[in-house]
Parts: sequence; C-alpha cells; structure tokens
Amino acid sequence: MLFSNMSKTNMVRRHVLEKKRSCSKEKESGCLSKHLKKIYPIGLQRTSSSLSLSSLSLSLSQNSNDSSLTDHSSTPLEQKISLALSLIAPHRERREFPMVVKTHVHHQQQQQQDPPGNGEVRRCHWVTKNSDKVYISFHDEQWGVPVYDDNKLFELLALSGMLMDYNWTEILKRKDLYRESFLGFDPEIVAKMGDKEIHEISSNKAMMLADSRVRCIVDNAKCILKIVRQYGSFSSFMWGYVNYKPTINKYKYPRNVPLRTPKAEAISKDLVKHGFRFVGPVIVYSFMQAAGLTIDHLVDCFRYSECVSLAERPWRHI
Repeated sequence: MLFSNMSKTNMVRRHVLEKKRSCSKEKESGCLSKHLKKIYPIGLQRTSSSLSLSSLSLSLSQNSNDSSLTDHSSTPLEQKISLALSLIAPHRERREFPMVVKTHVHHQQQQQQDPPGNGEVRRCHWVTKNSDKVYISFHDEQWGVPVYDDNKLFELLALSGMLMDYNWTEILKRKDLYRESFLGFDPEIVAKMGDKEIHEISSNKAMMLADSRVRCIVDNAKCILKIVRQYGSFSSFMWGYVNYKPTINKYKYPRNVPLRTPKAEAISKDLVKHGFRFVGPVIVYSFMQAAGLTIDHLVDCFRYSECVSLAERPWRHI
C-alpha cells in the first residue's frame, strides 16, 4: 500500500516536471519567434517553426572562436538570440560615398586652381573667349595701371561717365573718335569749347553723345582747371584721396569686386562740391579701377602681379 502511494506520488512529480519543461520550451520558442518577426517579418515566417534553440546553440558553439561573440554559457537568452541572428543575417555591402564625393570635390577645386594647360593666359573671369578684342586689350594693357597724367585722367573720368549709357566695349570702340573730338582731352582746350563745338560733337551720330553729356564734359574740364590752380595738378588732387598709393585688393572671385566703396562715395561727394557732374560713386569707382587708384584684378589674373608691382613703386608724379 505504501509502495503504491509512493509510485503515484513519483508519477505526479514526473508529470509536473515534464509540464514545466514543455512550458519552458514553448516560452523560449515564443521569444525566438518574437525576435525573428521584428527583424524579418516576412522572410522567416515560413521557416521559423523549424528553427529551434538547439540549432541556434549549435551556431553559437561553432562560432565560439569569433572575437565578436562573448561566452554563450553566461549570456542571457535574448542576447544569444541577437548574436545568432547577427550570424545568419545577410551582410550589407559598405559603400564609401562620402569619400567619393570628397575626392570629386577636391578634383574640381584642383581643376579650378590649376592654370590652363593649353597655353592660354589666365585673365579676370569677366574676360571670356567671347569678349571683344578691344576690351581684352584694355584689360591687358591699361585697366589697373596707375595713371598720373592730367589729360589721361580727364579722359578716363569722361569715359567712365559714359558707363551710364554704354558698356566698356562700346565706349572703347569709339575712344579714338572721342579723343579726336575733345582734342586729346586737354582740359585747357576743352574748357574753352562753346555752343558751336558742343553742337558739332553732339550732332555726330557716330559719337552717340547727347548734348547734355558733351556739356558735362566741358564743364568738368573747367572744374579741373580750378583744381589745378588750387592743388597744382589734377593728378595730385585725385591721388591725394588714396594717400598717393594705389589700394591693392586681393579679390578671388568676380562677386567679391564691389561696384562702389566708402572711399568712392567720399570722393564722389567731394567732386560734386567742386562742381563736377556725372560723378556718382559707381562712376567714380569705375574711374579708380581704370586709372589704377585701386587694383581690382583677380589674384589669379596674369595682370595682378604686374599691376601690383607698378602700384608698389613710389609715387612719381611731381
């Protein structure tokens, strides 16, 4: 009787233990399925039932020598599953796009900095292959070269004033005609022009100058004569604004070159006080660039170093 009771008790205990083991396995399998569905919600749903904990343990044991895995005997179940999934997950190809882009940008910058390889002269960027020869010649030979002669300064001031109506190319093509009509831009001669001479110039269709524009040039010549009597020369008067030394700028891009500056605004106001006309800040700054009072060639232009060398010489006007 006692033996029979003990047998029943053992059977109950064995049944309880087997039930606990089956519940534990179901719980572990459910946890595994949960992790698999998070990573591969579609691809592994059909085969997750055949993927058991024993196969995962086998994978872990076979790769126990991998330096990227830790000792599985002391690792929690979820960590084991994550490590196993990292083994069976497909490896993604790494692409070094940032390095490629960086190299490409560096190559572009190097192309911009390198001089042309076909022997072409590097000029300021606004001078292109489509630029007129007369404008290219003006850029290469005159623009930015310090000018100290009164007549030449008067000529450049008059030509710069025409920029209100025309561009440099159009003005330069008629420069010889202007020079002939205004008698070499000698202030003493131009100041004596009367209505007859003014009408002849303004009526010349090749000149394309309005009567008011011609009269402005004549009136400015009279102002220059007053400046000469007061300051000794028009050259010394104009160069005094920059302390008799050109302003050397270091512009790299065309967008850096200004249309006007505070210095040009100050000169414009002073010229107006002396009776000059058509001498706004933009016109004055264009005059300063052309007459070499300021060096605005871009730093990579072949004329930059040449004009700087001229600008660094002592002021030679007497």
